[in-house]
Amino acid sequence: MSSERSAIILAAGLGTRMKSAKPKVLHELLGRSLVGHVLRSVKSIGPERQIVVVGAAADQVRAHLDEVAPKVATVFQDRQLGTGHAVRVAMEANPDLTGSVLVAAGDTPLLRSDTLAELVEVHEKTGNAVTVLTAIVEDPHGLGRIVRDGDGSVLRIVEHRDADPEERAIQEVNSAIYAFDADVLREQLGKLSTANDQGELYLTDVLELSREAGHAVGAVVVDDPTEVLGCNDRAQLAALRRILQQRINTELMKSGVTMEDPETTWIDATAKVAPDVLIHPGVQLKGATAVDAGAEIGPDTTLTDTIVRSGAVVVRSHADQATIGENAHVGPFAHLRPASKLAERAKIGAFVETKNAEIGAGAKANHLAYLGDATVGADANIGCGVITANYDGVHKHHTEIGEAAFIGCDTVLVAPVSVGDGAYIGAGSTIVKDVEPGDLGVARARQASLDGWVARKRPGTVSDKAAKRAKGEAGVSEA
Repeated sequence: MSSERSAIILAAGLGTRMKSAKPKVLHELLGRSLVGHVLRSVKSIGPERQIVVVGAAADQVRAHLDEVAPKVATVFQDRQLGTGHAVRVAMEANPDLTGSVLVAAGDTPLLRSDTLAELVEVHEKTGNAVTVLTAIVEDPHGLGRIVRDGDGSVLRIVEHRDADPEERAIQEVNSAIYAFDADVLREQLGKLSTANDQGELYLTDVLELSREAGHAVGAVVVDDPTEVLGCNDRAQLAALRRILQQRINTELMKSGVTMEDPETTWIDATAKVAPDVLIHPGVQLKGATAVDAGAEIGPDTTLTDTIVRSGAVVVRSHADQATIGENAHVGPFAHLRPASKLAERAKIGAFVETKNAEIGAGAKANHLAYLGDATVGADANIGCGVITANYDGVHKHHTEIGEAAFIGCDTVLVAPVSVGDGAYIGAGSTIVKDVEPGDLGVARARQASLDGWVARKRPGTVSDKAAKRAKGEAGVSEA
């Protein structure tokens, strides 16, 4: 047998029970598409070629694969005539395939890499022509049954709809995942017939045909039956998501991560969390988010493609494509938009939004501010209600705030503008010109108080009465 290994992933069906314009295999499960999970697991066998069979919504599937797995080849199945037909299309498009061929369904995202590696290794060591991955389940309804002879050898797989009562009582079921010898597979695919209830070409029939031709057929029973669960509708997708959530969280906790409430903690398979991270309830870590040791996340926090350095604290906040430096503090109720970068010890407080902004070491914006397209120097102090007015209706402009600058409350910095190191901006200012280092910038109207205005313009109102009482208490006649 050739030492070459290949993998064929079946992803041609639309998945009508999903009730979606999106093909089933593209629905997401904690950071990856269903087919993306399968392709990642398949890498464990070291395949020289990975071939995905596409059909319904083929353009969508191909576009997705170009993005997440550009080295994967696709073949088109113009009519969905069963799993046997799908594999035949793949083999005909790749007539030079030799060695071991792994076949897996594109909607089985819980497959572990180790399981597939074991399947192929057993297949090759035993010299089987076909080795099927099976599972023992309590309720086998609707699943293909593994029929064995008296000594335990695999005879055939019978689909539920074609099984007799004795066969339906069997609890060992087909996972729809196989390892084949390429030459045997090619030979037996040509013998498949549509003589079954569905009128389709069943890949499962290859096992019985191979055995009849004198080839060895074996099985590997998976330890955890949830690994081979497929997905046909949204309810099953949710069930798979919960299983994967529990698997990811358990592995992280065993690695040294503290989760106060794993049931409300959702971490994508693509995220990374170091030991000694503390995660409070209601946390979601999405995409390529990475959290370093000693950080504290939550409660009620969502981070997407965000880097959190050691010692940082993020409370009740959202961040997307942001970087949060060592010992920085974010929240509560902060929003870090893409390209926000916080240096060490920076603080972004309640109801502060940043976008394409670099916040220097020790700088702080404690509440109610917008910092967009801005650079904030180390130890700068951004007061309440500060806005960098970065958009003129056509273009975005940059604001530069220097080291240890002090921006008073309710200030608008109209970009492009620069505030120098150590400069102060008076509260309530609208700054349209650069302020030099160490200067005070003030841009507001001089206050004027009009004596007796309320008595003249609002006589008899509660304000007028209150003012008169106050003047009376001060010894001033109401007259």
